[in-house]
Formats: sequence, structure tokens, C-alpha cells
Amino acid sequence: MFKYISKRLLMMIPVLIGVAFIIFTIMDFTPGDPARLILGEYAAQEDIDALREEMGLNENFFVRFGTYVKGAVTGDFGKSYRNNLPVSNEVGSRLPTTLKLTFLGMTLAVFIGIPIGVLSAVKQYTIIDNVTLIAALLLTSIPGFWLGLMMILFFSLRLDLLPATGIDSMKHFIMPSITLAAGTMATLIRMTRSTMLEVIRQDYIRTAKAKGGNEKRIIFIHALRNALLPVITLVGVNFGILLGGAVVIEAVFAIPGLGTLMIGAVRAKDTPVLIATVTCIALIGGLITLIVDILYIFIDPRIKSQYVKGSR
Repeated sequence: MFKYISKRLLMMIPVLIGVAFIIFTIMDFTPGDPARLILGEYAAQEDIDALREEMGLNENFFVRFGTYVKGAVTGDFGKSYRNNLPVSNEVGSRLPTTLKLTFLGMTLAVFIGIPIGVLSAVKQYTIIDNVTLIAALLLTSIPGFWLGLMMILFFSLRLDLLPATGIDSMKHFIMPSITLAAGTMATLIRMTRSTMLEVIRQDYIRTAKAKGGNEKRIIFIHALRNALLPVITLVGVNFGILLGGAVVIEAVFAIPGLGTLMIGAVRAKDTPVLIATVTCIALIGGLITLIVDILYIFIDPRIKSQYVKGSR
């Protein structure tokens, strides 16, 4: 088990370097000079050349990337081009907000989507099943930014029930969390329904029902546990997707998280901030995927037995 986790963590290193290389390359090819952006449009060319030399922008592309990776390994992600503050401080101050928003969105999606998916499977071909499928289809089709704007117009401007922007209280997270969770919730409903339908048609479920077992216990203890494996995989994958989707949602609701930081970095061609932000999101996504794989061991005894054999 320890060897497996160590191997997975080591495999994340080239992935993160690859992500950083891609962002570094894209930002290098985009138009604009960071030195001119820092000093202003009317700065003298001599001052711009001096700043470029100081920042190492005149070095070869691979030399600059190697220097950045070397500093990042030691925890030095450089300084922001916009405000000359350490990038680690910029990302560290905004990361908790984005994680909180993503966690709330995923919690809503799981605690609403999975029970509805189970109910839809148990009540297959009934009015409940049909309404659930239609609602899931609508939630999947609606863009997140449009849903967020409609919620602001209705709940903030018309009803004056919820604040439209900011993060001063938990009320500020209600609309962004719902907006972020909508698409994932619909996906979980459909996935849970399909896996539950497959499981409840198995022979051991029929046998348990024939022996007079409690129907709720059969559904929620025996059937649901075996149907959870693909659902948990989907939860892990979608957690990373929600982290990326928070970029748009934070812009809609003016939330000071990694999303707004990333958008500002793109506009200002702030390469160190953008690389650190995207790499941080990739790292969290990889760790969540690893946690999901570890959860398999505790859910499915067959996988656990493989690890026990492997350890011997």
C-alpha cells in the first residue's frame, strides 16, 4: 500500500512539470512584453531593456524554464509581475476560498445527486424517474455562467434574498455553490441511476428479496455499496473539473479566489502567477484522484484482497 501511494506521488512530478511547461510555452508565445506591462506603455526603451535583463527575460527559453522549475522545487515560485509580491503568498491567500467553494459544490452534488439517482433507479419508468431524467438533462445543458447570472437576477436583484458578490458570510456561498454543483449533480444522478439498475438486477439481490430481506436494507446496504465504485470515480474526476469550473463561477460572482487570480494573470501576462495557479489546481486534482483510488480498498473487498496479496 505504501509503495503504491509513493509510486503514484512520484508519477505526479512529471505531470506537474509538463503542466508548467505547457503554460510557460503558451505564455511565451502570446503577444506582449512583461517588462513593458510592468513599467507602463510610455516607459523608455532603455528602462524596459534593463528590466528585461534583471528579470532574466533575455535568456534562452529552456534556460528560463529550467530556472523557474529549479526555484519552484525549493518553494520559490517567483514574484508577480503586477505587484512584485511573492507568488506563493498570492496563491496561498486565495486557495482556501476556491477549495471552500469547490468542496461546498461537490458536497451539494453528492448529497443531492446520489439519493435522487437511487430513487430514480428504484422507481424506474414512473413519473419520478421521468421528472428526474428531464431535470438532469436540463441541468447538464445549462451553462454555469448563465445559471449564475439568472440566480443573481432573481434571488439578489428581484427578491433581495441573497448577496450577489463577496465572501463575507456563508450566505455569499449559497448561489455560487449551487451554480457550481448543478452540472455535476446531473451527472451523478444519471450515473447512480444506471449503476443501481445494473446492480439491482443481479442474482444476489433477487435472492435477498426472495428470502424476505428488508427492501431498504437491500437497496442501501447491499446494492448501493456495489454501485458506488463508478460513482466515486466520477466524484474524484469531477472534483478536479469543479476546481477548473470555479474560474468562471468566481468571475460571475466576483469571488476573490484562484479563478479571478488566474484571469488577472492571463490579462497581465503574469506568467509566474498563472503557472503556480494552474499547477496548484493540477496537484489538487491528482491528490483527489489518489484519495479516490485508496477509497476503493475500503469499499470493495476484492480490491483490498489484491493489496493484501501484493504486500505478501
